[in-house]
Amino acid sequence: MTDATILLVEDEQNIASLVELYLKNDGYTVEHVGDGLSALAAAERLKPSLVILDVMLPGMDGLEVCRRLRAASKIPIIMLTARDGEVDRVLGLELGADDYVTKPFSPRELVARVKAVLRRTEPGEAPSEDDERLALGPVRIDGARREVLVGEQPVELTAREFDLLVFLVRNRGIVFSRDRLLERVWGYERPVDTRTVDSHVKSVRQKLGEGGSIIKTLRGVGYKADA
Repeated sequence: MTDATILLVEDEQNIASLVELYLKNDGYTVEHVGDGLSALAAAERLKPSLVILDVMLPGMDGLEVCRRLRAASKIPIIMLTARDGEVDRVLGLELGADDYVTKPFSPRELVARVKAVLRRTEPGEAPSEDDERLALGPVRIDGARREVLVGEQPVELTAREFDLLVFLVRNRGIVFSRDRLLERVWGYERPVDTRTVDSHVKSVRQKLGEGGSIIKTLRGVGYKADA
């Protein structure tokens, strides 16, 4: 069981009720709201452990809610997007969302994502010496400060994007399948939507600019970091 509080922001009542049921059965405390303004007020009041945030909301949409939440705190955010909403997924990641789930989805998968994100965002041990300084091509990483530089320019990555980049650079030259990355970086214990990896890689490459070329795609296989 867990004492984590989840803020669920979803305007479709049937989806919200099902998600709430599964989360509560797993021991989470859940508060549900159905619009963006209510989400911001609830987040300020509750200080939840994680927010599940639908993109399509009445009034203020989920992307704007994500932007405002991220400007105020580092609260973990999982976004719910339409099956064909690639633009929404990428925008959500760029705005600081930690993960996304596409509709329609399995409530069990969503609960697994919640667990994985919470595990990844829990305070951990101090970085080892091997993690403190990494470099590949023009990209330099300070693991202790969780900072990334391309040349002399700082790059702002989300927590999950940073973890993905560090993992690939630390294991440079090794090819990882999408499922393997989901297991090692996201902490998922079973296969889920591998587009999660693709969207994060795309976002990291864009943010790194010229440094993005260190992440190589091996078609049909996966990704690796190499100069």
